[in-house]
Amino acid sequence: MYKSLLLAFALSFTGTLFAAEPTAAEPTATNQTSAELAQLQRAMMQSIAQIQISKGELKAVTEYRIKAQAQALRNKLKEQVDANTLPAEQLLPLIKQQHLRLQEFVHYLDKEVAHTAGQLGGDNDPALMLQLSRRSVEKAEFFRGQLELLNWEDKLNANTETQRKTLQQQIQQQASELQSLVAYNQQQIAELVDNINGAGKDASSEQRAQLAVLKERLSNNSNALGTDITMLDALGGDTIALKQSLFSVSGDITQDVFNVSFVSQLLQNWLNIAESGVIDNGPSIAFKLFIFMLILFCAHLLSKLAERLVRKAVSNSKLNFSMLLQDFFTGLSGKVVMTIGLLIALSQLGFELGPLLAGFGIAGVIIGFALQDTLSNFASGMMILIYRPYDVGDLINAAGVTGRVSHMSLVSTTIKTLDNQRLIVPNNKIWGDTINNITAEQHRRVDMTFGIGYSDDIEKAERVLQEIVSNHPKVLDEPEPRVKLHLLNESSVDFVVRPWVQPDDYWDVYWDITRAVKMRFDEENITIPFPQRDVHFYRE
Repeated sequence: MYKSLLLAFALSFTGTLFAAEPTAAEPTATNQTSAELAQLQRAMMQSIAQIQISKGELKAVTEYRIKAQAQALRNKLKEQVDANTLPAEQLLPLIKQQHLRLQEFVHYLDKEVAHTAGQLGGDNDPALMLQLSRRSVEKAEFFRGQLELLNWEDKLNANTETQRKTLQQQIQQQASELQSLVAYNQQQIAELVDNINGAGKDASSEQRAQLAVLKERLSNNSNALGTDITMLDALGGDTIALKQSLFSVSGDITQDVFNVSFVSQLLQNWLNIAESGVIDNGPSIAFKLFIFMLILFCAHLLSKLAERLVRKAVSNSKLNFSMLLQDFFTGLSGKVVMTIGLLIALSQLGFELGPLLAGFGIAGVIIGFALQDTLSNFASGMMILIYRPYDVGDLINAAGVTGRVSHMSLVSTTIKTLDNQRLIVPNNKIWGDTINNITAEQHRRVDMTFGIGYSDDIEKAERVLQEIVSNHPKVLDEPEPRVKLHLLNESSVDFVVRPWVQPDDYWDVYWDITRAVKMRFDEENITIPFPQRDVHFYRE
């Protein structure tokens, strides 16, 4: 009986022992993960302790190591939170310890910022301010790490309300400081850019180096401010004013900053500013706008009056201006009066005319280089207006085009061809080529040649041709038309017929006489020979 009980106890102990062996592997893996996390925590603690006594470049190396250790530890914790392999009671203490480490490093950054700020007031201020801007980026990144840890604690059902409020206050304080720094840096950059532009080529290398430093400072501060705005949005803070400051620097609404409330609030602020401006300065603005419109209206009337006076003066001038030159002076007078009126009107709105005119001068130089071909056309147009090789309505042959001049500007001439096509020809093409003004003279000679056979009566043919020319109503008596035997050709006896006509009647006379010659020669049995060849065959 006793042996049976002993045997049963031994078997039950053995079964319990073997049953416990498989579960021993689970706490071993968990303990190994916990040990790795604890080791990373201790390494980061040692680095934070070491940085308190480090100096020079060794401090920078230690800072870099702390950032790498913090990132590695957060990555490891994130794996555990996502995989859910460690129980919450083991994972939460590790997350809280990491949170304490990040807070310790933030305190270290605050001390470094205070130490650097204490050195301001000397010649090294630009470098110190640049260093402070870089610290703001580092501090914002560690705030982001703390917020990430708090989100993991919430996922593990921990109460983080107090910690979130503390973190929100710290981020809000830094964001307010960055907002002022961003505005200050932006103002400094604007002033320095004005000085460099004013100096032109005389701008010193120190000024350009200072501008580069200011731009880097502005970039660092605006990047840190953008990070703080993203975290404050996640924490439920009011970021409208901060986003407006960031928007004024970047010039656009980035994806991190964009939301409907910001846009609506931004528009509301603009509307409020506009409304207050209208209420406070409404009567003054309305009166200035009235004066502005009144001056423009008067300038318009004066420009029309100036055009009429100039048109009357140039048309009655003894200088005998061409229509093109008359149109040029008339249009120019109206534009000058209107431009002066516009400048006076702008001055009533508070615009400074000096910088505006200087800007126009600079823009004119730039446009002049960009539009060299157009200026060449302009110069050619001026030469055409001065030397007057043709006028509106003249029939010309220039630049390979034949037609009547219908319009001309300072850069181009509009020519309507004889088949009613409208061509816009650049003035430099016309001025650089031979200009044939067909209608410039009052008389034009029509040159025609008619042949008769060798067996025909020469005197009879000459008399018939003379009658045809003399009886045409559009042929001029002076100069006297000529009909002469001109050439004994291979198969014909050729007469030249050269009547004088008005330039506009040239083709009518040419066609009419050609038709009349054919009909009269047929009536008078005068042959009009055509080339022919006699072929003779000889038989041997």
